[in-house]
Amino acid sequence: MSELKNFVAVDWRAGKDQIYFFFKDTKTYSRFDIAENKIADGYPRSIDSDRWGDFHAHATHLRFGFTTTHIESSTSGPDILWLFYDSDGTPMVCKFDQNKDEVTGHYRLENSLWRSLLPYFYRIVAGTWWDVAAPKFMFRFLTDDGHTITFNSKTRHTTQTPTTSAAWPGLAPYKNRIITAAQNDAPLFDTYYYIFLTNNEYIRYNLKDNQAETGPTKINDGSWPGLSSN
Repeated sequence: MSELKNFVAVDWRAGKDQIYFFFKDTKTYSRFDIAENKIADGYPRSIDSDRWGDFHAHATHLRFGFTTTHIESSTSGPDILWLFYDSDGTPMVCKFDQNKDEVTGHYRLENSLWRSLLPYFYRIVAGTWWDVAAPKFMFRFLTDDGHTITFNSKTRHTTQTPTTSAAWPGLAPYKNRIITAAQNDAPLFDTYYYIFLTNNEYIRYNLKDNQAETGPTKINDGSWPGLSSN
């Protein structure tokens, strides 16, 4: 089995819940169907404009991404996948409307909703919408040097704290091994954050209970069917 590295996982909420994996070294991606519990047939595929529009040209410089639902409206709105990437030294974010299944904009980070992430941009390896209880304005980002960035999208306030055992029970010992992470939102049950580590391992983190439930666990055809063959 090849070592999984230099990849980015993002969640998909429109329709059936999925996780997309972007493999930057090979310019390919795979789709993991959560209900089916496996990589869908026919993957990996090339990252191209047919699927990803004009974002495909920036995919090799993708750093992290996640999905929000009606974040720009208090009542309703689309599922938006935010893809954060570097463009010749400029932090950027692509807005991908999952309901329309198309790119609806590219923005310099400094001119976007996420502008207060700018000082931390090149240290962030993963982020997620902490949508486990109202009000749903909180986001948490993990960095490659063992810190957590907390962002309130309503106040636009950002704070940085160490990733400690008190803040992230069960994760802190592995805080310097994080490659990427993606959420599986299941509002009737538990909401899991899958945090992928070096050495082909991952941690399943329960957002509602705020603690790691399993891990580190090996990534194989028992835990993530089809992912290890990418």
